[in-house]
Order: sequence, then C-alpha cells, then structure tokens
Amino acid sequence: MTVGARDIEPARSARELYGTELRRQRQLARMSLDRLSDVVNYSKTHLHGVETGERLPLPPISEKLDAAFGTGELFQGLWGVVKREHTPRRFDHCLELEAKAARIQEFGSSIVPGLLQTEAYMRALFRECNPGAGVEEIDSLVAARLSRQEVLRGDNPPDCWWILNEAAVRQAVGSPAVMYEQLEALLPLMQTERTTIQVVPFEAGACALMNGTLILLTLPDNSTTVYQEGAGSGEVFDDRETVMRQLRDYDRMKACALPPKGSAALIEAAMENFKPCEPPQT
Repeated sequence: MTVGARDIEPARSARELYGTELRRQRQLARMSLDRLSDVVNYSKTHLHGVETGERLPLPPISEKLDAAFGTGELFQGLWGVVKREHTPRRFDHCLELEAKAARIQEFGSSIVPGLLQTEAYMRALFRECNPGAGVEEIDSLVAARLSRQEVLRGDNPPDCWWILNEAAVRQAVGSPAVMYEQLEALLPLMQTERTTIQVVPFEAGACALMNGTLILLTLPDNSTTVYQEGAGSGEVFDDRETVMRQLRDYDRMKACALPPKGSAALIEAAMENFKPCEPPQT
C-alpha cells in the first residue's frame, strides 16, 4: 500500500526525514512535483517516492536539490545519514576510510568490484542475491553503492588498482546486454593516470587471496587498513602484521595477473560471449 503524506514520521528513519525535508523545501519554494522534476531531471514518480519515504534518493539528486532550493549542502548531508542507515554495519568503517583514501587496492574473486559496477550490473546482482527483495529494497542497495562511486569523481580522486579473477569477467550477472555493458565500462579504466585494472587468468592456477575479497585502503598519512570479506562475513584490520601480510599477498596477485593491455584483450574476448546477436538479414 502506498504511504501517504500523513504517514511520514521523520523520527522513524533517515529516509523519511529526507522525504519530509524535501516536501517542506518544495512547498516553501511553491514548486510542484512536475516543476521540480524538470529542474532536477528526475521523474515525478521518483520524487514522489522520495517524499513519501517509499524510495531512496538516487545520487546525484541531493546536489541537484540543494542547487534548486539554495540549501547549501542540506540534502547532501541528509543523504550521508540515509546512506549509512542502509549499509551493513560491518562495512561502515571501510566506507568511511574509502571516502578519505589516497590509494585504493582491491581484489575481486568472482564479481566486478563495487566501485567499478554499472547500475544495471548492480541491480541484476542484487536481484539474484536477494530473490525475495522488493523494488524499494533493491533501489536502496543500488543507491548506496552508486554513492560510493562518487569518490572517483571528486577533485582529487584516489589512485585505484583493481585485480579481478577471470571468473569475474566470465560469470554472467544479469542478461548478456548487462554483462556486455559492464565489461565495456572497464576498458577505459584499464590504465590511466589514476586507475589500473588487471585480470588473473584461469591458467595462472591457484594464487593468494583467491577465496574472497580484499580491499586495501591507504590514507593520506600513509596508514593502511585492510578489509577482508568471505562468505557472509567481513573484518577490518589495521595492525602492522596483518597489513604487511596482505600487502605482500596483493603484490603476489599482481605477479599472477596479466598486464593491463593483456587484461583488456581478455575482457574484449569475454565480451564476445555477451555480444548481442545480429538480426538475420532479409
């Protein structure tokens, strides 16, 4: 059942607080949903869902709302609270550090890392991993993950190095079109001033870190924190012994991986398996 305006309770959740403030600012500006939709380039349906607390605001709508209403960083601040409310607690500290990191190194054993995922890939992944989830829950998960990618678009983005197991580019997530788009999105990032992507081919055999996900986050003060995730659990480490061991393991993974050009060639070959079939000529 659709939640009406009278059912909104700002104290109940950050999402409803966001919706209440959106309605208040819109009414103060004497702006209809139709007009606001034109200004921020988001659908009236989405804006209504945000106001009623039924939908999570998708970035970068918060910046657009602040610009439309002249509210400084009000909605951007509220979005930070909403995002934390919809993130698993075990990952919270990692997200805090990721937003501040000068260098991010990550290994993905079976899926494309979150910072590299397209929205369509995210949606397909969340639907397949959460078969009972409704549209609202999927929207929340997607919005939270999209917001993480904002760190790559800032004025001073971190240096990023991703290593993917070949399984991450071969295993289908969603439709062939979704996978093709996802793999295509990796190619411009293979080797740039700030980004490097390598792929560990199946032929490399067993390598360090193959049984999970590893994220190494180095802050501007040169301190490094490790986030390690296995099936259904994740842990954060910052003691010197663990950090040094994981840095060594990550370096070993680099040695197992193809160089960026070879990795790009492998990804392009994988794309052929997901390429849309040409319609028969008449």
